[in-house]
Amino acid sequence: MKAIIVAAGMGRRLNPYTDDRPKCMVPVGGRPILERQVAALGAHGIEDVVVVRGYLGDRITVPGLRFCENPEYQRNNILASLLYAAAELDDDFVFSYADIVFHPDVVGALATTPGPLALVIDRKWADAYEGRTEHPVSEAELALVEGGRVRRVGKRAVPASQAAGEFIGLARFDAAIGRLLRDEYRRLARAGGGPFGNAPRLEVAYLTDMINHLIDARGVAVHPAWIDGQWREIDTTQDLERAERIIGW
Repeated sequence: MKAIIVAAGMGRRLNPYTDDRPKCMVPVGGRPILERQVAALGAHGIEDVVVVRGYLGDRITVPGLRFCENPEYQRNNILASLLYAAAELDDDFVFSYADIVFHPDVVGALATTPGPLALVIDRKWADAYEGRTEHPVSEAELALVEGGRVRRVGKRAVPASQAAGEFIGLARFDAAIGRLLRDEYRRLARAGGGPFGNAPRLEVAYLTDMINHLIDARGVAVHPAWIDGQWREIDTTQDLERAERIIGW
């Protein structure tokens, strides 16, 4: 299995750390975020890693990677960025945001979760938001889980009182779902790419907007890969400072 990591964004909220490097190359505990991700994936035999790069992409120095380019990174978002790796979606793959650090056991939980599409969901999500003033709960990609399936996920998509956990930005797609995602994106783009999910237009939609579409419009079964912590998002300078104090892996 391969991994696709979307690492095209500018990471403005991590300035000044991202003034001279992409967010994925910011060190956490002395190691770049991307290096930590590659190591965690490699611990479970995932060694073919494709990175969709954009902002300062030539400064990604982790060895052994393959790259796809997103030249429109200033005008699009995660979902559109993933589609620059469209040719890679014909195979099973693990997807990851580029600004998360996670223990290898998190990858293990994802690998052992059945189903065509699995999302890593942190049941202890609220713990990370205590004192997290620069990235409030309203920005959490919370998940509604009923009957053993994820029914809805995303920012402002699920009230905190109904959330089973937070989607951390790590997922597994089988080849059929990857192809379906690609085909649906292209169909929607041909139709004009207007408002989509919570986004004003398709090109700035999140991956979670597409996941909700696949659930609602195509009946895709999405399964939760449960974890209890063992990860952190590095979105702001506050996140980085807090992660430096707690991450021991």
